[in-house]
Amino acid sequence: MSCLEPGEVVLFEAGEVVVAEGGPTDFFYVMLDGELRASRNYGNQTVLLGIAKPGTFIGEVALLLDSPSGATVRALKPSRLFRLRKDDFWLMLGTCPSVAGQIFREMATRVRNLEGYSQQRERLASPGTMAAGLAHELNNPATAARRASAHLREVVENIQCFACELHHLLNPEQWESLIDASEAAVTPLDPVTRSDREEEVATWLERQGVADGWKLAPALVNAGFSSKELLALAGKLPGESLAPALGWLEASLSLEALLNEIDGSTTRIAELVKAVKSYSHMDKSPMQEVDVHEGIENTLTMLGNKLKNVTVTRKFDRAVPRIMAYGGELNQVWTNLIDNAVDAVKGTGKICIATFLDDDQVVVEIADNGSGIPPEVQLHIFEPFYTTKGVGSGTGLGLMISNRIVADRHGGEIEFESEPGDTRFKVRLPIKRC
Repeated sequence: MSCLEPGEVVLFEAGEVVVAEGGPTDFFYVMLDGELRASRNYGNQTVLLGIAKPGTFIGEVALLLDSPSGATVRALKPSRLFRLRKDDFWLMLGTCPSVAGQIFREMATRVRNLEGYSQQRERLASPGTMAAGLAHELNNPATAARRASAHLREVVENIQCFACELHHLLNPEQWESLIDASEAAVTPLDPVTRSDREEEVATWLERQGVADGWKLAPALVNAGFSSKELLALAGKLPGESLAPALGWLEASLSLEALLNEIDGSTTRIAELVKAVKSYSHMDKSPMQEVDVHEGIENTLTMLGNKLKNVTVTRKFDRAVPRIMAYGGELNQVWTNLIDNAVDAVKGTGKICIATFLDDDQVVVEIADNGSGIPPEVQLHIFEPFYTTKGVGSGTGLGLMISNRIVADRHGGEIEFESEPGDTRFKVRLPIKRC
């Protein structure tokens, strides 16, 4: 085994187990050479999940969900893998947006595959929905950060070139005027005004003999410059320095915008990573003191992709106390109920989530304005395998499992009432358990 920082390369002989099903997973692996076989036991049957080739990675699902390994991974031939410890894995997700996006996309695919093998695949609906939603949500900030990073190199090179050209053209006072201009605040403009202003500035730059003025205009206009302000700035600079000075100014303004874009993108990624850790209640004991509002908010984050066209209203009673509960399991309840509400409103309606106290119970109410549950369906709603969804869309286990989590695990109950335009599920959880 050869050591690297912060990871290491490890070797496995043919037949050797890399990860055991049900065992702890402390590492994230990237396969360098060899071949691995992933399998899972369902009752007395061992099901092949896939063959891993060089370039693939394993271990991310268990690390992200802080759960035991869901499969046994064994070397089919001598194999060489690069591995990262858990802390380094989380550090990588927070600092490498493109890598994080790929990991979450692969995680989504693997969880969906596991759902297909399990007869009770609804138990994996929470991590499956979470992974799919995260893959989508991470794609936008990851793409933005990657695009900004690529442009950043070009902008920095431009700044250096213009600075070298201006070195012998500007005195300290003139440099100060240029630097002051680069610190101008971004001025928000409506699209029509911005377009007109950009055309005006581009025309002025062309008249001054500044090459590619149309490229400089957007950044200058966003910083609040019009042809009048640029004329005032030009009056403070030597005539021969105008083109490189405005080039330096545009590059400086673009640099600030790109840094803000990267900061915003990586902040969003960090927020999603924090949400998934909290959603799964990582690094905590199963029974713990939880805030139902935190679990609901994390669930809404996980389901963000499905909720984009849904109006979500929160009516939270923040005086509701924390309760002793299995946080991860309650999050599965919120996921099932909110996901069902999204389906009921066909992804475009209204959902209201309320919390309140009632007779020493914390009540979470999830209401939607969908078409309602027909009376003949209401009689069977908590029965296993009963579903009104199309083939492949549901197993009929979500509400049954949610009911068992609430009733059997927490001593509470789920009740509902439904009519066209108003369906309400109420989850009642005791504050104190006997």
